Amino acid sequence: MATKGGWRGRFFEDFEIGDIYQHPLGRTVTTTDNMWFSLLTQNTAPIHFDHHYAAQTTFGKPLVDSTFTLALVTGQSVTDISQNVFANLGWDEVRLPHPVFEGDTIYSQSEVLEKRESRSRPDVGIIAVKTTGYNQDSKVVIIFKRTLMVYKRGRAPEIPRLAPESGDA
Repeated sequence: MATKGGWRGRFFEDFEIGDIYQHPLGRTVTTTDNMWFSLLTQNTAPIHFDHHYAAQTTFGKPLVDSTFTLALVTGQSVTDISQNVFANLGWDEVRLPHPVFEGDTIYSQSEVLEKRESRSRPDVGIIAVKTTGYNQDSKVVIIFKRTLMVYKRGRAPEIPRLAPESGDA
């Protein structure tokens, strides 16, 4: 029986301007996610973790911390965009056109905007993507541009692929 390797992500050579990747996993945001992320990052705005306070606002319920949304949607893109990242260079033009609420399920996709060789590092290239996050109703909740350095094929560090010992468990 043959052992088959799993997905190892895209390398610089695999990206083409105009490609759109619909990221495979959605994620429902829970109250615990919102509270923990807000408090872990020392965000003291009660609209994120005080349901009584949030009920008195225009929204009538807690808003999800927008930096959680940025982190979640960036994370969703890793499998397609930055599995073989050397470094993130920046997030630009972050826009939040629709609020995220606890209980929303967030999905995302990324479009390749730019691709070029690195002038200083021959092992990597630079790509820029526009990533869009949207909820279960297809409402766009976040859009941003991210620029990153991605390893070229055969230049990334090797991930150890260990095999289990033979024998019965």
